[in-house]
Amino acid sequence: MGEYNKVILLGNLTRDPELRYTPAGLAVCEISLAVHHKYKLHDELKEDVCYIDVVVFGKVGERSKAHLHRGSRVLVDGRLAQRRWETPEGQKRSKYEVIANTVQFIDMGGAPAPGQEENLTL
Repeated sequence: MGEYNKVILLGNLTRDPELRYTPAGLAVCEISLAVHHKYKLHDELKEDVCYIDVVVFGKVGERSKAHLHRGSRVLVDGRLAQRRWETPEGQKRSKYEVIANTVQFIDMGGAPAPGQEENLTL
């Protein structure tokens, strides 16, 4: 059986998107999501928050930067990836992040006008 790597997240941006370009001109937009999970423990309602970094490439990344802001609600469909690097001091570092395939703008600071809903695909 083959491998399977799929992530679907619904959350709110914790900061404004950050956009940069690779030397080849590819747009790379980084967003950070807060995803809430509510559960019951001993008849008490609890809530956990998971903060997740998401990378959005290309036109979808550019449109994410143009239309999203801190607090925007989005639905992200993508895959989990591990990035590894070494600091200038020689320390090895790594982090997990989601590489987005699609970003759906759920709430852009109020109800969007008809036809303004965004459903972007790479």
